[in-house]
Amino acid sequence: MTKLNELTLKEALAGLQSQAFSAYALTQACLARIADRDAELKAFVTVVAESALAQAEAADRTIAALGPEAFAAQPLLGIPYACKDNFSTKGIRTTASSRMLANYIPPYESTVTQKLHQAGAVLLGKTNMDAFAHGSSTETSDFFNTKNPHDPTRSPGGSSGGSACAVAANMCTFAIGSETAGSLRGPASWCGIVGFKPTYGRVSRYGLIAMASSTDSPGPLTKTVYDSAYVLNVLAGIDPLDATTSPLPTVDYLPTALPSLKGIKLGRPASYFDLDLEPAVKKQADSFVAALKRLGAEIVELELLAPKYAMAVYTVIQRSEVSSNLARLDGIRYGNNRTQFGAEAKNRMMLGAYTLSAGYYDEYYTKAQQVRTLLVDDFTRAFAKVDLVVAPAMPCTALPLGASQSSPMFGELMDVLAEPSAVAGLPAIAIPCGVDDKQLPIGMQFIGPQFSEQKLSAVANHLEVACTY
Repeated sequence: MTKLNELTLKEALAGLQSQAFSAYALTQACLARIADRDAELKAFVTVVAESALAQAEAADRTIAALGPEAFAAQPLLGIPYACKDNFSTKGIRTTASSRMLANYIPPYESTVTQKLHQAGAVLLGKTNMDAFAHGSSTETSDFFNTKNPHDPTRSPGGSSGGSACAVAANMCTFAIGSETAGSLRGPASWCGIVGFKPTYGRVSRYGLIAMASSTDSPGPLTKTVYDSAYVLNVLAGIDPLDATTSPLPTVDYLPTALPSLKGIKLGRPASYFDLDLEPAVKKQADSFVAALKRLGAEIVELELLAPKYAMAVYTVIQRSEVSSNLARLDGIRYGNNRTQFGAEAKNRMMLGAYTLSAGYYDEYYTKAQQVRTLLVDDFTRAFAKVDLVVAPAMPCTALPLGASQSSPMFGELMDVLAEPSAVAGLPAIAIPCGVDDKQLPIGMQFIGPQFSEQKLSAVANHLEVACTY
């Protein structure tokens, strides 16, 4: 019998609606799992067990009074979730896993967590991450390293590593993360779950501690594609508190049932598959593409710009925006003094200040923005030929703890397959597609044109259900 904490979001909602079990029992099961596993895995920075159980009790009272109708107004009523610790939560410590904010308690709520609260979701706690989201392994956290639940000697990926670990270890029903370039798709791939990065501006950044403001994208980490789309339905939409949110109307992102993939054109970019991929990843990626063909999709060979160009663009733009964003942390208005910045934050701030300086602004920052436009145009031409692009999500499976020390560009090298679509502001979804010989998960991704989230969820869901690769 499946334990309550192991249920998918869809299954948990069905059980709550039929009153087969209570929100209190569901939340208790997740908290018990946290108590059992988190001492080893270290997914959470802060656990709010008391308030979580109180929220669950309130949800049970609402369900008892209104029955299934309660879920029309509150679609996540009684569902326990974990939140990356860079989303401001009023009255709950929010650290971004940095000593700078070790004791910071926000006086306001982020739009993402406010929407989840209004939808009835139960917050279990805040999850570990690379400090200020600067990394792809969760090893730049100023507090501790999160471990991969499939092999605790390995990294869960980052920067949303704590959230991905919590979902994969069944400590919560779903989790919230954020992606600047790979921070949803990367840990989802290494932990064997689903990571859904929306179009830039589809989900509000208000209350998200900024890393790179022009690419930061909040999104869900879940056990299934359906679950990710369900959470996105709650999160998506224009926000008057975030001028970068899109005024375009939202749609229902739940995956439509496809009889087959016939009529779907999927681009296979040679430059993504010809990278120095780990042999197991390469083999599984080829099997995945073969499965797409069997399911009726037309595979179109594409010539997209090599991801190395996006890596260079992202490095310059991200460092520049980090330098600007972290300037506000002056130790006076909030946060500790600036001696508390970690080495990675200092490194990125110095590089950003350099690229924005008067003598080098045009040579680096302006040039990066010009190449960024070329990347956007490159994708636009590609999507005139295909519906979606398919590619590996990560070049390798989860690496041993400590591997991130091998290169000062470790994050960019790991996120190379996500950086082009991230700097172009495109939506993408990563789904698990098998394991290597060490039983470590391998992920594949679909990338779509702006605001194609519904098509992404439909195609990814079809693959997930068919499971023929």
